[in-house]
Amino acid sequence: MIVYILRRMVQSFLVLLAVSLVVFMAVYAVGDPIELLVSAEASDADRQVMIKRLGLDLPVWLQYWSFLTRAFQGDLGTSFVHGIPAIELIVQRFPATFELVVVAIGLTCLLGIPLGLVAGLFNDKPLGRGLMGGSVLGFSLPNFWQGMMLILMFAVWLQWLPSSGRGDTVNVLGVPLSLLTADGWSHVMLPAINLALGNIALVLRLTATGVMEAKTQEYVKFARAKGISERRILTRHILRNILIPVVTVIGMEFGTLIAYSTITETVFAWPGMGKLLIDSIYKLDRPVVVAYVMLVTFIFVMINLLVDLAYAVLDPRVQLQEAQ
Repeated sequence: MIVYILRRMVQSFLVLLAVSLVVFMAVYAVGDPIELLVSAEASDADRQVMIKRLGLDLPVWLQYWSFLTRAFQGDLGTSFVHGIPAIELIVQRFPATFELVVVAIGLTCLLGIPLGLVAGLFNDKPLGRGLMGGSVLGFSLPNFWQGMMLILMFAVWLQWLPSSGRGDTVNVLGVPLSLLTADGWSHVMLPAINLALGNIALVLRLTATGVMEAKTQEYVKFARAKGISERRILTRHILRNILIPVVTVIGMEFGTLIAYSTITETVFAWPGMGKLLIDSIYKLDRPVVVAYVMLVTFIFVMINLLVDLAYAVLDPRVQLQEAQ
């Protein structure tokens, strides 16, 4: 297991190196940040001073090498716009995004798996067919339109929930958390539901498909013939065997939501990393964009590793194969 983890860490390092090169070159090729950072009335001398201060006078390969050497020391650059380290700016926004994603994934697990079990067990009944048919909406509705409809219904018409912002927060060890206040929960629900709907549909269909396949297997028929209760068959035989693909999808979607919650955060004015990324792209704040992509890539890599390790817990055969 230790050898496997070390091998994955080496692979992760190579992935991060490749991503850093591609993203740095792509960001370098888009626009000129000096046009946005320096006033149109500024003199050429002032422009040259700004260019030199930001290191934009160096060749692109030398800029990348400078970025790499600083990155190995934990420095991913300084924001052109805000004048503070890019990683510090991202970390300030991370708690808001993390809370939003945790609530969205929680809703996905609490609703997607049980509804998928029902849809799979009653796939030949109107209830099962209705759940499977309704899940298609989760894949079909555009995320931004879906968010605006949630705002229109629950914030404008019913006035049950606020439409934007993060609400009241409580500092815990210097980290502002909104899930510890009632106002924070009221603010997080709409954007979390917007993020969760597509994943609920995905997990529902995946779980239902697994249940429909598993309940026809011989081990389930044998367990039923032995007189084992239906609840035990469902929890110990069916659910345990279908959890591996479900855990995989949930783990991948967790990383995906952290990286790509930009639309939801923009629609609901949620002060997280996604909104910071959009603002940084508009302002050509290159260090923040590169640091953001590097951070979410690292998160993806770590989540993939944790999902692989979870296989060994859910399926003993993975351990046996690894030990050989």
